[in-house]
Amino acid sequence: MVDLSAPAGEDWDLWSTQCRLVVTDPAALRPSRDLVDAELAGIERAGSRFHESELRRLGPGTHVVSDVLRDLVQVALEAAANTDGAVDPTVGSSLVGLGYGADIAVVRLAETTVRVKPAVGWRHLTLDGNTLTLPPGVLLDLGATAKAYAADRCARLVHERLDTGVLVSLGGDIATAGPAPDGGWQVVVQDLPADPAQQITLAAGTAIATSSTAKRTWAKGSIHHLIDPVTGTSAPSPWRTVSVVATDALTANTASTATIVKGDTGLAWLRATGLPARLVSHDLTIHHLNGWPREEQAA
Repeated sequence: MVDLSAPAGEDWDLWSTQCRLVVTDPAALRPSRDLVDAELAGIERAGSRFHESELRRLGPGTHVVSDVLRDLVQVALEAAANTDGAVDPTVGSSLVGLGYGADIAVVRLAETTVRVKPAVGWRHLTLDGNTLTLPPGVLLDLGATAKAYAADRCARLVHERLDTGVLVSLGGDIATAGPAPDGGWQVVVQDLPADPAQQITLAAGTAIATSSTAKRTWAKGSIHHLIDPVTGTSAPSPWRTVSVVATDALTANTASTATIVKGDTGLAWLRATGLPARLVSHDLTIHHLNGWPREEQAA
């Protein structure tokens, strides 16, 4: 949640999550929203797993894909490489096997039949320019990186086109570009409404992402969407929520997701990245790492 102390902002729902746009120039709000809507629509047409998209039309074999889908797959493969495979775009079949084959609101109303399917593995994908080769049995899920990538793209686009400071929040992925308002961007870090909330100040051009095992759940909360690619099941982790600050939302989200998926080894891995982080254990104990930003208790 972002404190609307900035000059102008707007909220809406998309992709089963809450979105927010804040700009330092109030006159830029309407054209900024138009730019963001168009950018997000293009990303959805290319990479959605739930709605009609270019991604859904892909089967095994070699395909020439659009520039947008190429970029979405490229950043997903880079995230996999940077996390030793913890953030793996081939977990789509695993998610469907666990019952996550539609929007989360629909999944929560359905009776869940679980079929455990380990991921085929990101190394079995080949991307050469716009040529993507998929082996049999692979269903791509780009959700672990696409939302953060979209936030980064939208923030840069608004700043470059309209010369305004901007914050774009897509669920737990928050990107900024251009100048910040006086006092910086005020962000409240919180997972569920009853969880401890802390307010931090983000400097201009920085980002924050939060990954959670508590928010996107189904089967009465027994299954969450952060998948261990090796087992094909929800990753067991000592952390309920991990928030990370970085120069861009994609880097922050990749780190927060990988920390949860890596389980007991996640803390040491995250510490080695040097990225500031806030980790919340299942008993809601808060741990800070790598110089987490100065914070005040949120009102």
